[in-house]
Amino acid sequence: MAVALTPGPPSSPSDDRPRPIVGSVAPGDRVFRLAMRAAGLSVLLITGLILVFLILRSLTAFRAVGFGFFTTSNWFINTNQFGIAAILPLGILIALLSLVIAVPVGLATALFISEYAPPRLRRTLIALIDLMAAIPSIIVALFGLYFVMPRILGTCAWLAHHLDFIPIFRNRLPNAPGSFVASTFIAGVVVSVLVIPVITSLSRQVFSQAPPGEREAAYALGSTKWGMIRTVVIPFGRAGMIGASMLGLGRALGETIAVSFILTPLFVFNYHVLEPGGNSVTYMIANFVLEAGTKEISALFAAGLVLFGLTLVVNTIAAVIINRSRSGAGASAD
Repeated sequence: MAVALTPGPPSSPSDDRPRPIVGSVAPGDRVFRLAMRAAGLSVLLITGLILVFLILRSLTAFRAVGFGFFTTSNWFINTNQFGIAAILPLGILIALLSLVIAVPVGLATALFISEYAPPRLRRTLIALIDLMAAIPSIIVALFGLYFVMPRILGTCAWLAHHLDFIPIFRNRLPNAPGSFVASTFIAGVVVSVLVIPVITSLSRQVFSQAPPGEREAAYALGSTKWGMIRTVVIPFGRAGMIGASMLGLGRALGETIAVSFILTPLFVFNYHVLEPGGNSVTYMIANFVLEAGTKEISALFAAGLVLFGLTLVVNTIAAVIINRSRSGAGASAD
């Protein structure tokens, strides 16, 4: 006997909504979440406390000279004629010189390790790069003072002779004794030795995480090794490259020992990088902090506050660029 099936009423759109599944959170997971949140908030709290501390300790200097702290090139505390108009640009110039050397060398080394080196050699190179990143600054400073500087003077003279049409490479006294010793250029070269391992290590890790499927697809379309790297690995690793470069910039801006071993203090901004003399905020703080009076201590804290703010701005810009890139957005989504 056949039974007739009558269609029922149509289901409402609300019946198609996914049913929420709520599971109980284990006590261990709850503790872990609280610990991670506390760790993240503690970083923000410590950073904020450092900022407040620097502001409070630098108020005396800002009250004495006001905005002139950013426009004065002298450092005469007793007459209220002091500022960072010379030393801050010199420190930035040293950091930029080190990045000009370290970024291409670090990225090329990272690409070689992740894409070209045989597995056995790759493990050795990774260990060497990590070892270089752990070398103390004073060892690199001694290396720069006694090995790099005597051997790079010929290169400095060559640059001054053949590239003197570029103002930054012009030496106004090329034949004077010691005209290329203790220059900003040499300081930048020595600082780059400290920055290269940082850029190489971080970039290599990002390059090695490029999607295997896209690598194989590039090869399937007839791409060469370099074509695959140019179209897959480098675009995917753009966030890591930018982040590594910004971290290297922060490392270079904060370097003190290597700069103090190479440079002769100078309180006049001189953009001729092959001429002797130079300075940086960190070098000046380390040089004067032990013999400074109350007002000079406040001035040094004010200089440190400016450097701290500059570092925060650089890192913020880098974070925005990284979040807009492919690998950075993927990491954030995960």
